[in-house]
Amino acid sequence: MYLADLSLTDWRTLDAAGAARFAQEAADQVDGRVLDVRAVAYFGTPLHQVLIERDGERYALIPGGTGVVGYDVEQWRPPPGLLATYRDQTLGGGFGFQADPRELLGELLSPLRAVSLPTLLIAVAHERLTAPVEETPALLAKRGLRMPSPDEWEHACGAGAATLWWWGEQCPDRSPYGDAAGPQHRTNAFGLRIARDTYDAELTSELSVIKGGDGGESVCGGYGSFVQWLTLATANRNPGAARFVHGPDGEALYEDFSVRPVLELV
Repeated sequence: MYLADLSLTDWRTLDAAGAARFAQEAADQVDGRVLDVRAVAYFGTPLHQVLIERDGERYALIPGGTGVVGYDVEQWRPPPGLLATYRDQTLGGGFGFQADPRELLGELLSPLRAVSLPTLLIAVAHERLTAPVEETPALLAKRGLRMPSPDEWEHACGAGAATLWWWGEQCPDRSPYGDAAGPQHRTNAFGLRIARDTYDAELTSELSVIKGGDGGESVCGGYGSFVQWLTLATANRNPGAARFVHGPDGEALYEDFSVRPVLELV
């Protein structure tokens, strides 16, 4: 089996020796070195995390294959108290949000869909832009890197989970901003530090999609805790943030935005 064809389903069947073998193959392809191969709990079964260092940066091995990304809004069930909080904090603020939060989910989240993705190495942490947004793809290419597609980002974040956030369907009943104890600060199933801060705004290969946060709009605007947590949802496209980042108002603020570099494998 070629590394680029390795699916998440295949990956979950590997023992420690098999995972280590693919890890070394990936590291050799990119002139990197394997830092760690470890098994973590993943929906009740072991999943191997692989971390590889290349040019001083850490990357996680993300198995691809055919999988599902996006979110099925019809299956969402608000936890007790959320609707009341949404009415009080979000609707009560007069921001013009939809009365039914399901409509908001439908507007912001990408729909549930099947995708076919290659195995990749994706940076454990995003990096801040050092040049304007339109120059970023070329700068990454000089380093042998590229931006992730929205599908690749969602797959890397959610690791095959069909939940609203990578950690599950529930979020704390407080703002994620300044919440040091929140679930967003853990590493995800693949070992990524991802969807952690509402002030983040990660570029993707599609101009209309920003991931991992809304640049702080929901916190600064006081939109309410659920809307703030929603910016970290795996399938959230953050369209408002995308319009700002790629519009005239965001042109000079590129240092506030970030990208999560991708290394391709064969």
